[in-house]
Amino acid sequence: MKRVILSALLIAAAAMALGAQTKTMTHDELVAAAKAEGKVVVYSITSRIANAATEFEKTYGIKVTASNLKDGELIEKVTKEVGGGIQGADFVICQDSGRVFGQLIGPGYLVNYVPETMKNVIPAAYQNPLTFQLINKVFIFNDEKTQDPVIKNVWELTEAKWKGKVQFKDPKMEGVNANFLTMLTSPEWSAKLDKAYSDLYGKKLKLTTKNAGYEWIKGFFQNGLVLGNSDTTISENIGIKGQPATTMGLFVFSKKRFDATKNLTLKPMTEVAPFTGFIYPAFLQLTKNAKNVNAAKLFIEFLLTKEGFAPWAKDVGAYSTNPSIGVNADDFPVSFWAPRLVPENPKYIFENRSDVEEFINNLQ
Repeated sequence: MKRVILSALLIAAAAMALGAQTKTMTHDELVAAAKAEGKVVVYSITSRIANAATEFEKTYGIKVTASNLKDGELIEKVTKEVGGGIQGADFVICQDSGRVFGQLIGPGYLVNYVPETMKNVIPAAYQNPLTFQLINKVFIFNDEKTQDPVIKNVWELTEAKWKGKVQFKDPKMEGVNANFLTMLTSPEWSAKLDKAYSDLYGKKLKLTTKNAGYEWIKGFFQNGLVLGNSDTTISENIGIKGQPATTMGLFVFSKKRFDATKNLTLKPMTEVAPFTGFIYPAFLQLTKNAKNVNAAKLFIEFLLTKEGFAPWAKDVGAYSTNPSIGVNADDFPVSFWAPRLVPENPKYIFENRSDVEEFINNLQ
């Protein structure tokens, strides 16, 4: 009987918490409720949350405790805390959509919330899960010797001329890289890779693996691919001047900002068949057991405004889902990048990534 009563109480408490998270308020009511709480705790996969937190505190007088975590660390921490009934973050900025979908959203550890002021602003495609920003990784080469794109088709990266000259962050160290490779094995992208092979070589691809996606991954990794532990380091390795041969990498486009400060020479490619890189989302989500729910809601709203997104907007390679926030003058809008990049499908990634990871492990 005691167990039944306890279970009923837990269910009721969870329902109350969920009700508080989904309660509709006017903006002024939300501000008042958030100020009454006086603080908010956020876990984030981006260090720029610290700058946004400073501006939020100045604007609303609400204390922010922000922790910058790697995507895997954040997922594990939220799983243990929310799953164990331990008070932690009120909301999170998270990436690695496959794991977030399967391990946090699926079990109900995270709760989706779209600010009332943003429901008619953020495109519907980005509202569930609420997407904070999009980030892209593209093929970038050292353009000291030539300004012309050095490849036109990704299958060229499996050829001897590029052996040992391409760098990529180890997918074991960053989920989004593993997600990208997983997406290449999907029916849509394996078909595009199959066609790209025929277009380049004038003959049909002979498979030694499940499909053209796996086949490209095999050729890419077995052609002396240099795996790094940091996109920053990779950008420096690629962009340093005076190299005997042209090198290239697949890393975050935002690293292009280091050209001047680090005396690098980097040039992105935008016309590579069938993709010139990949794009992935960072989500804004309440935790199921958030203590400072209203302050979390207000901070989420703030991050979707021009003022809140300012720490990210100053550089290329960061794209707010709020259409009124323009991109950096040296960048292209998402509408330009979208048809050129591989997007994430959280469900496909969650269901297939382990197979791709095992396949890659067996290549090495």
